[in-house]
Amino acid sequence: MNDAPTIAAAGLVAPFEGFSATPYRDPVGVWAIGFGSTRGLDNQPVTANPPPITRAQALTLVDRDLGAACATVREDVKVPLNADQQAALADFVYNLGAGNFAGSTLLRLLNAADYAGAAAQFDAWDHAGGVVLAGLLRRRAAEAKLFQTAGDPAPAPPAEPRPLKA
Repeated sequence: MNDAPTIAAAGLVAPFEGFSATPYRDPVGVWAIGFGSTRGLDNQPVTANPPPITRAQALTLVDRDLGAACATVREDVKVPLNADQQAALADFVYNLGAGNFAGSTLLRLLNAADYAGAAAQFDAWDHAGGVVLAGLLRRRAAEAKLFQTAGDPAPAPPAEPRPLKA
């Protein structure tokens, strides 16, 4: 993933996730910290008891987690993507996890080169714990809009994500 998709995805993560210096349970009960990271600075699952983290440490976690999300997009998507599509999918994976993405109709349609059908699938992921959440509705709409942004259909060259500034 090049810098443009990573930066665009990071621009979605922070406002939708919000920042918490201390651990919290997300809407489905998973422990998270910072900007929604489910693994701490030690790369272990977040629990109720780690010490608070700083915004700078949380941004380090976002960089790490977006790097993993970008890698998932590169590995799982078999059709060309523009930078905005990559960014939208990286945020989707960041929020929902690689397993949900791998088994999604969104990915199946995308890999069949049905870009419009794939874009329409974002809003199917607006539930948490069986409840539609307004924040997820807004996030999926933002991802779908970014995914549908016209741009160069050629894939962006793979590169390592650049760390975010604190």
